[in-house]
Amino acid sequence: MRHGKAGYKLGRTTAHRTATIRNLAAALFEHGQITTTLPRAKALQPFVEKIVTKAKRGSLHARRQVIATLGGDRRGFEWLFLPKKPTDQEKQAVEALAGRAKGFFDIPSSDQVERNRYGELRKAPRLVKHIFSNVAPRFADRAGGYTRIIKLGRHRVGDGGELVVIQFVGNEEGPEIGGNPSRRRRIADRRTAYAAKLRKAENKASPDAPAAEAPAADPAG
Repeated sequence: MRHGKAGYKLGRTTAHRTATIRNLAAALFEHGQITTTLPRAKALQPFVEKIVTKAKRGSLHARRQVIATLGGDRRGFEWLFLPKKPTDQEKQAVEALAGRAKGFFDIPSSDQVERNRYGELRKAPRLVKHIFSNVAPRFADRAGGYTRIIKLGRHRVGDGGELVVIQFVGNEEGPEIGGNPSRRRRIADRRTAYAAKLRKAENKASPDAPAAEAPAADPAG
């Protein structure tokens, strides 16, 4: 029996599941938001939030804990690499990804990522340093709840897995996730707009200062 064995197995062995969650967490810390399936997002959310909570402490012990949780002080932002003579398509792809990530936090520049002549990664920023320097300070005044899960209302081709977006909070001014409002929301919005319209009409009908009443005519006159 599974008494007390909470969590998401994700159809994987322990080692495979751990590697999957670590890779998803690295992608989330690099891009600010990722698209994945609902079970993976629910398994990833507490994993990432515990890392941010540790990073907010800023101590050497916390840094070592985060490195152990991520499986090492891995390199990140490999997708920022541009060759010496990049094509327009390569530039546009990197600029699009970088523009979205900058909406969440500061990211390194492309010149900090280098590859050798064989395409092997030669230099890249460290992910743990990015977490402690750019991600954790954003949530210094927030006690938990650093991420949100938004359902996209569509399913993955092939297995029909429900697709969601998991992203860091605090980017409400940026691009919004598309989607149609529900019927209940549309009705509530119409009622709110109608009530506001009635209040506006009443305010126009009754001025702020009531007009002085004219004196009554003398019947004897």
